Amino acid sequence: MGQGWSNNTSTSISGVKSVTGLNTDNTDPLNPIVQISVDRTTITGDGTPASPLQANFIPTTNYGLFAQTENSIPVTATINERSLVGVGVGTLSVPANTFKVGDSFVARINGHISCVGTAEIEIRIKSGSVLLADTGIIALDLTTNKHWGMEINFTIRTLGIAGVGSIASGGLFSYIKNAGFNFEGTNFSLVNNTDFDTTVLNQLEVTAQWNTADVKNIIYSELFILNKIY
Repeated sequence: MGQGWSNNTSTSISGVKSVTGLNTDNTDPLNPIVQISVDRTTITGDGTPASPLQANFIPTTNYGLFAQTENSIPVTATINERSLVGVGVGTLSVPANTFKVGDSFVARINGHISCVGTAEIEIRIKSGSVLLADTGIIALDLTTNKHWGMEINFTIRTLGIAGVGSIASGGLFSYIKNAGFNFEGTNFSLVNNTDFDTTVLNQLEVTAQWNTADVKNIIYSELFILNKIY
């Protein structure tokens, strides 16, 4: 991830935001400068109507971090855990010491699934090898080339090494089986405050694992979009 699912100003669109007030060090209690971006920006202008004070303004929320542009490799004919993430643009990694408390993200994934009537699947959301969330084992019904979807939300709670840093993750997995039109699936949530570490690089990963190596059990993703929302 260029700066991953983190609050990185280099991934945002710069603009200009006007400011008001007379005192450029913002210490005058009667006439302070207001509406200044706090992202280490430079104030310009003379403070006159013709040349107002201005500061570079960089939005820090509601922007895209990653968009998948090719289908993922199908997870099929194996009982091993395999990735559901395909090739895309942007980034899914966060450099060490980049997260801030309250940083929040949402990932949305959609694709196709087929399986036999005795199939079971487990979807895991990870940062490297660290588990962030887990659907648990889901018992599936007979399904032939149906749609599935997943939404995952993340919030950074505390910063620090493993045992100090913490992240809350949760979401919903759903699909439609052959015998019906109702959504089936499960919801899930987890707070990891044991081995999540914000002082090292974090790489987002989503995996699937079948209970049997049946060639009729197939799942892959077509869309995977990650956004920062706070």
